Amino acid sequence: MNSAFESFFQEHMSVGAPFLGASDDYAQAKKVIFGAPMDWTVSFRPGSRFGPGSVRDVSEGLEEYSPYQDKELAAVPFFDAGNLLLPFGNVNRSLELIKECTALIVRDGKIPLMLGGEHLVSWPAIEAVLAVHPDLVLLHFDAHLDLRTDYFGQAFSHASVIRRLFDRDSKIRVYQFGIRSGERAEWAFARERTKLFPFEVFAPLKHVLPEIQGAPVYLTLDIDVVDPAFAPGTGTPEPGGITSTELLESILLLKEVNLVGADIVEVAPEYDLSRRTPFLAAKILRELLLF
Repeated sequence: MNSAFESFFQEHMSVGAPFLGASDDYAQAKKVIFGAPMDWTVSFRPGSRFGPGSVRDVSEGLEEYSPYQDKELAAVPFFDAGNLLLPFGNVNRSLELIKECTALIVRDGKIPLMLGGEHLVSWPAIEAVLAVHPDLVLLHFDAHLDLRTDYFGQAFSHASVIRRLFDRDSKIRVYQFGIRSGERAEWAFARERTKLFPFEVFAPLKHVLPEIQGAPVYLTLDIDVVDPAFAPGTGTPEPGGITSTELLESILLLKEVNLVGADIVEVAPEYDLSRRTPFLAAKILRELLLF
C-alpha cells in the first residue's frame, strides 16, 4: 500500500466486511471503494449514513459474474478501504476528510468509487478529481437539481451540492439526467448553465455520449433518480422516476467513456425493509467495478 494512503487509512478509516470480491491488495487495485457515512445536512429524512454498510452487506447476495458484461469481479482487482471515520455533525471537517481521501486515491492513479451518505459528500470528492482533471465532465443522475444557493441559510447542503461546484469552477461541464424536482430559480439556472435532461436518463445519455468521448468523466448518482417503487430507501423520495432497469442500462452505456471517478449516494436503508434499494446500489457498483 502507498505510504501516504496507508497512513491516512490507518488513522481515518474503519474497516468492516468488504464489498463482494474485494482484494486486500491496494497496490494492485485499479479502483478503490470507500464509504462517506455522513447525513449532517439532510432536508427531510436522515439515515443515509448507514448506506455504505448496507450496500456492502447485501453485496454478498450478488453473483461475482455479470451476464451484462460477461466478466467476473475476480478478474478485476479492486480494493475496499472501508468507511471514513467522520466526526458526527462536523460538516467542514467531514468534507475535508472526504477530499483528502479522494485526492490520495487519485494521486495513486486509481479510480475512486465512493458510497454515501448524503449528496453533499460528492462535492469534496469531485473537487479532488477536478484538481487532477480540470477538463472534467460531470454526469449527474438525480431526482433533484441540487442547485440551490442555500438551504435555510446553509450554503453547504445536499440541496446545493451542484451549485457549489459552479462556485468553484464556473465553466464545469455538467449534464443532468432524470431531474423532476426543484425550485423555479434552480430550473432557470439549470437551463442556462447545465445540459439538462429532465425525467429520463437512458435516451438522452446515449445521445450525448459522442460529445464527451475522450474527456475525463465523473458520475454522481443519487439513488432517488429511480422511482421509489423500485428504490424506496432514500431520504427524499420523488415519485415519477426511472425504473431500475433503465438505470442499469444507462450505467452500462458508461463503458464507452473515460470514467475517472463515481459515487452512489442517498441510500437510506431504514426506509426499505426489503433492502431492494441497497441491492440496486450494489448491483450498479458491481457493474462500475467491471468496466
